[in-house]
Amino acid sequence: MNKEDKIIIGSDVFVPLITEKELNTRIREMGEQLSKDYAGKTPVFIGVLNGAFLFLADLIKNIYVDCEIDFFKLSSYGDEKISSGEVKLIKELNCDVNDRDIIIVEDIVDTGLSIRYIEELFSKYSPSSMKVVSLLLKRESLKYNVKIDYIGFEIPSRFVIGYGMDYSQKYRNLRSIYVLEE
Repeated sequence: MNKEDKIIIGSDVFVPLITEKELNTRIREMGEQLSKDYAGKTPVFIGVLNGAFLFLADLIKNIYVDCEIDFFKLSSYGDEKISSGEVKLIKELNCDVNDRDIIIVEDIVDTGLSIRYIEELFSKYSPSSMKVVSLLLKRESLKYNVKIDYIGFEIPSRFVIGYGMDYSQKYRNLRSIYVLEE
C-alpha cells in the first residue's frame, strides 16, 4: 500500500490509515503480551463476527499458550456507516464459558455499545475472567463506559474499511485499513 493509494466507492473516497506491515507488527506484539498474561492458562478467544475474523486469525498465530476459539455474531450496523444503536445477537457461542478465562476479540470499538451488550450477555455466566481485545478504538466516539484491556490502534472517529471491516459487506479482504476521506 502506498500513501497515494485510494479506494473509490461511489462518491466516497477512502485513503490509507494503517498498512499491512503496521498491522502485522502490532498484532504480533499483542499476541506476545497475551501469551505472557495467560501463561499457564487455557483461555477461550471469542471472536465477534464478521469483522474480527481476520484479526483473530492473525492474533491466534501469535499466541503461544494453549487456547480455544469460538465465535458469536452481533449486528449493530446493517449496511450503514453508523451504528443503528441497537445490538442483535445473531449467532450464539458453542462453548461453555463458566469458570473459563474469556478473551473477547473485536475488530473495532467506537460507541462501546457492542461491548456493553457483551458484558450484559456474559453477566449470566460465571467466567473466571473476561478481557476485551480490540484492534481499533475510536476513543472520542465512546458513549458507554467500557474497558478495553488490549488496544491495537487508537484511530480518529471516522469510518474505516479493510482487514475484516466492511462497507455493505464488501472490502473486508483488503490487507490494510482505509479511512473515509474528510
